[in-house]
Amino acid sequence: MSHSSEVAHHGHEHHEKEAFERNTFGFWVYIMSDCILFSALFVTFAVLRNSTGGTQSLDGLFSMPFVLAETMLLLTSSFTYGLSLLFARDGKKIPMFSMLIATFLLGISFIGMEFYEFHHLITHGYTPSTNAAFSSFFTLVGTHGLHVISGLVWMLLVMIQLAIRGITPKNQSKLYCLGLFWHFLDVIWVCVFTIVYLFNAI
Repeated sequence: MSHSSEVAHHGHEHHEKEAFERNTFGFWVYIMSDCILFSALFVTFAVLRNSTGGTQSLDGLFSMPFVLAETMLLLTSSFTYGLSLLFARDGKKIPMFSMLIATFLLGISFIGMEFYEFHHLITHGYTPSTNAAFSSFFTLVGTHGLHVISGLVWMLLVMIQLAIRGITPKNQSKLYCLGLFWHFLDVIWVCVFTIVYLFNAI
Protein backbone atom coordinates (compact mmCIF):
# COMPACT_ATOMS: atom_id res chain seq x y z
CA MET A 1 0.00 0.00 0.00
CA SER A 2 1.39 3.42 -0.99
CA HIS A 3 1.84 6.18 1.56
CA SER A 4 -1.06 8.23 0.13
CA SER A 5 -3.35 5.20 0.14
CA GLU A 6 -2.40 4.40 3.73
CA VAL A 7 -3.10 7.98 4.80
CA ALA A 8 -6.48 7.88 3.02
CA HIS A 9 -7.30 4.55 4.68
CA HIS A 10 -6.45 5.84 8.16
CA GLY A 11 -8.37 9.03 7.45
CA HIS A 12 -11.45 7.01 6.48
CA GLU A 13 -11.17 4.89 9.64
CA HIS A 14 -10.81 8.03 11.76
CA HIS A 15 -13.90 9.56 10.11
CA GLU A 16 -15.92 6.38 10.75
CA LYS A 17 -14.80 6.30 14.38
CA GLU A 18 -15.79 9.94 14.85
CA ALA A 19 -19.19 9.31 13.24
CA PHE A 20 -19.75 6.27 15.49
CA GLU A 21 -18.86 8.22 18.64
CA ARG A 22 -21.05 11.17 17.57
CA ASN A 23 -24.04 8.92 16.86
CA THR A 24 -23.55 7.03 20.12
CA PHE A 25 -23.33 10.23 22.17
CA GLY A 26 -26.47 11.58 20.49
CA PHE A 27 -28.33 8.39 21.23
CA TRP A 28 -27.26 8.44 24.89
CA VAL A 29 -28.77 11.94 25.11
CA TYR A 30 -32.03 10.51 23.73
CA ILE A 31 -31.91 7.64 26.27
CA MET A 32 -31.48 10.16 29.10
CA SER A 33 -34.50 12.13 27.88
CA ASP A 34 -36.51 8.89 27.81
CA CYS A 35 -35.38 8.21 31.39
CA ILE A 36 -36.94 11.53 32.40
CA LEU A 37 -40.19 10.58 30.63
CA PHE A 38 -40.45 7.20 32.35
CA SER A 39 -39.42 8.67 35.72
CA ALA A 40 -42.36 11.06 35.46
CA LEU A 41 -44.70 8.18 34.57
CA PHE A 42 -43.45 6.06 37.48
CA VAL A 43 -43.93 8.94 39.93
CA THR A 44 -47.42 9.56 38.54
CA PHE A 45 -48.32 5.89 38.95
CA ALA A 46 -46.94 5.79 42.51
CA VAL A 47 -49.05 8.83 43.43
CA LEU A 48 -52.24 7.66 41.72
CA ARG A 49 -52.17 3.86 42.19
CA ASN A 50 -54.59 4.09 45.15
CA SER A 51 -56.72 6.89 43.68
CA THR A 52 -59.77 4.80 42.89
CA GLY A 53 -62.56 7.12 44.06
CA GLY A 54 -64.23 4.17 45.71
CA THR A 55 -64.27 2.10 42.50
CA GLN A 56 -62.20 -0.95 41.48
CA SER A 57 -58.56 -0.93 42.53
CA LEU A 58 -55.66 -2.64 40.74
CA ASP A 59 -55.33 -5.22 43.53
CA GLY A 60 -55.76 -8.82 42.47
CA LEU A 61 -56.31 -8.10 38.79
CA PHE A 62 -52.97 -9.35 37.46
CA SER A 63 -51.76 -12.91 36.94
CA MET A 64 -48.19 -13.06 38.22
CA PRO A 65 -47.26 -16.20 36.21
CA PHE A 66 -48.50 -14.42 33.07
CA VAL A 67 -46.51 -11.25 33.81
CA LEU A 68 -43.46 -13.32 34.74
CA ALA A 69 -43.68 -15.07 31.37
CA GLU A 70 -43.80 -11.64 29.68
CA THR A 71 -40.73 -10.61 31.65
CA MET A 72 -38.78 -13.74 30.69
CA LEU A 73 -39.59 -13.14 27.01
CA LEU A 74 -38.16 -9.63 27.11
CA LEU A 75 -35.10 -10.59 29.17
CA THR A 76 -34.35 -13.48 26.81
CA SER A 77 -34.69 -11.12 23.83
CA SER A 78 -32.03 -8.90 25.37
CA PHE A 79 -29.70 -11.92 25.61
CA THR A 80 -30.28 -12.96 21.99
CA TYR A 81 -29.72 -9.37 20.85
CA GLY A 82 -26.42 -9.32 22.72
CA LEU A 83 -25.39 -12.47 20.85
CA SER A 84 -26.31 -10.85 17.53
CA LEU A 85 -23.94 -7.96 18.33
CA LEU A 86 -21.12 -10.41 19.06
CA PHE A 87 -21.73 -12.25 15.78
CA ALA A 88 -21.87 -8.94 13.88
CA ARG A 89 -18.54 -7.90 15.38
CA ASP A 90 -17.00 -11.19 14.19
CA GLY A 91 -18.57 -10.82 10.72
CA LYS A 92 -20.74 -13.95 11.15
CA LYS A 93 -23.76 -12.95 9.11
CA ILE A 94 -25.99 -16.06 9.38
CA PRO A 95 -25.71 -16.47 13.20
CA MET A 96 -26.23 -12.72 13.54
CA PHE A 97 -29.46 -12.86 11.52
CA SER A 98 -30.61 -15.94 13.47
CA MET A 99 -30.26 -14.06 16.77
CA LEU A 100 -31.91 -10.92 15.38
CA ILE A 101 -34.88 -12.95 14.13
CA ALA A 102 -35.10 -14.71 17.53
CA THR A 103 -35.05 -11.30 19.25
CA PHE A 104 -37.76 -9.99 16.92
CA LEU A 105 -40.02 -13.01 17.56
CA LEU A 106 -39.54 -12.74 21.33
CA GLY A 107 -40.40 -9.02 21.14
CA ILE A 108 -43.51 -9.71 19.07
CA SER A 109 -44.58 -12.37 21.59
CA PHE A 110 -44.12 -9.89 24.44
CA ILE A 111 -46.29 -7.31 22.67
CA GLY A 112 -48.90 -9.98 21.91
CA MET A 113 -49.13 -10.82 25.62
CA GLU A 114 -49.38 -7.14 26.52
CA PHE A 115 -52.21 -6.63 24.03
CA TYR A 116 -53.95 -9.69 25.49
CA GLU A 117 -53.65 -8.26 29.02
CA PHE A 118 -55.06 -4.89 27.94
CA HIS A 119 -57.88 -6.59 26.01
CA HIS A 120 -58.68 -8.78 29.03
CA LEU A 121 -58.89 -5.76 31.34
CA ILE A 122 -60.96 -3.67 28.91
CA THR A 123 -63.46 -6.47 28.19
CA HIS A 124 -63.99 -6.78 31.93
CA GLY A 125 -64.79 -3.07 32.16
CA TYR A 126 -61.42 -1.76 33.35
CA THR A 127 -60.33 1.05 31.03
CA PRO A 128 -58.16 4.18 31.37
CA SER A 129 -61.32 6.12 32.22
CA THR A 130 -62.29 3.81 35.12
CA ASN A 131 -60.30 5.88 37.60
CA ALA A 132 -56.93 7.63 38.06
CA ALA A 133 -55.22 4.39 39.07
CA PHE A 134 -56.16 2.64 35.82
CA SER A 135 -55.34 5.73 33.80
CA SER A 136 -51.80 5.85 35.22
CA PHE A 137 -51.40 2.08 34.73
CA PHE A 138 -52.44 2.09 31.07
CA THR A 139 -50.29 5.17 30.38
CA LEU A 140 -47.13 3.72 31.95
CA VAL A 141 -47.39 0.18 30.57
CA GLY A 142 -48.75 1.39 27.22
CA THR A 143 -45.88 3.87 26.77
CA HIS A 144 -43.39 1.08 27.33
CA GLY A 145 -45.29 -1.09 24.85
CA LEU A 146 -45.17 1.66 22.21
CA HIS A 147 -41.41 1.88 22.73
CA VAL A 148 -41.09 -1.88 22.19
CA ILE A 149 -43.14 -1.65 18.98
CA SER A 150 -40.88 1.20 17.80
CA GLY A 151 -37.86 -0.96 18.59
CA LEU A 152 -39.29 -3.85 16.58
CA VAL A 153 -39.92 -1.63 13.55
CA TRP A 154 -36.39 -0.26 13.86
CA MET A 155 -35.01 -3.81 14.15
CA LEU A 156 -36.84 -4.85 10.98
CA LEU A 157 -35.40 -1.88 9.08
CA VAL A 158 -31.88 -2.62 10.33
CA MET A 159 -32.22 -6.27 9.27
CA ILE A 160 -33.26 -5.16 5.78
CA GLN A 161 -30.24 -2.85 5.56
CA LEU A 162 -27.93 -5.61 6.79
CA ALA A 163 -29.34 -7.99 4.18
CA ILE A 164 -28.80 -5.46 1.40
CA ARG A 165 -25.49 -3.83 2.41
CA GLY A 166 -23.92 -6.35 4.76
CA ILE A 167 -22.16 -5.74 8.06
CA THR A 168 -20.73 -2.30 7.28
CA PRO A 169 -19.39 0.04 10.02
CA LYS A 170 -22.48 2.23 9.54
CA ASN A 171 -24.83 -0.73 10.03
CA GLN A 172 -22.82 -1.88 13.05
CA SER A 173 -23.32 1.58 14.53
CA LYS A 174 -27.08 1.24 13.99
CA LEU A 175 -27.03 -2.20 15.59
CA TYR A 176 -25.18 -0.83 18.60
CA CYS A 177 -27.60 2.08 19.09
CA LEU A 178 -30.58 -0.25 18.72
CA GLY A 179 -28.95 -2.51 21.30
CA LEU A 180 -28.73 0.40 23.75
CA PHE A 181 -32.42 1.11 23.17
CA TRP A 182 -33.46 -2.53 23.53
CA HIS A 183 -31.49 -3.06 26.76
CA PHE A 184 -32.90 0.22 28.08
CA LEU A 185 -36.42 -1.11 27.49
CA ASP A 186 -35.48 -4.23 29.47
CA VAL A 187 -34.37 -2.11 32.42
CA ILE A 188 -37.59 -0.07 32.27
CA TRP A 189 -39.68 -3.25 32.15
CA VAL A 190 -37.92 -4.67 35.22
CA CYS A 191 -38.94 -1.45 37.01
CA VAL A 192 -42.51 -1.82 35.68
CA PHE A 193 -42.62 -5.45 36.80
CA THR A 194 -41.39 -4.54 40.27
CA ILE A 195 -43.37 -1.36 40.92
CA VAL A 196 -46.61 -2.12 39.07
CA TYR A 197 -47.02 -5.88 39.35
CA LEU A 198 -44.80 -7.25 42.14
CA PHE A 199 -45.62 -4.57 44.73
CA ASN A 200 -49.29 -4.98 43.80
CA ALA A 201 -49.11 -8.73 44.51
CA ILE A 202 -47.37 -8.38 47.90
